[in-house]
Amino acid sequence: MKLMKPLTTALLLGTVAVSITAQAADAKRGRVYYRMVCTVCHMEKLGGPISPNTKTKADWTAYLQTDKHAKGKDTVKHYFSKEYRASIKAKNQAAAKYAEVPDAELMEDVKAFVTGGAMDSDTPTSCD
Repeated sequence: MKLMKPLTTALLLGTVAVSITAQAADAKRGRVYYRMVCTVCHMEKLGGPISPNTKTKADWTAYLQTDKHAKGKDTVKHYFSKEYRASIKAKNQAAAKYAEVPDAELMEDVKAFVTGGAMDSDTPTSCD
């Protein structure tokens, strides 16, 4: 019985470590999605990209939390939804590649990319 307690504790700690790692945002995947989906759309509809370095970390966080896109005409979450990705995957490789990624996970990945490249970050990033 004494051996079981350390073994159980080790297993629980290992599970927690795996869970934390699995939930960490993937800024690289966020970069790919942002550049291939968000930037392409903004280029087509607005005539230019919106680079991460155009906002501060706080601005990006507030924008994503407020969930208002196109001056409130629709939601930011819509563009991370499986439904949206399915609608564009025939013409967009990133949408096809990430078709089955959970919506909230993909949104966190993009958040990691844009906040990591924000104007007040250590590595401001443009979409050029």
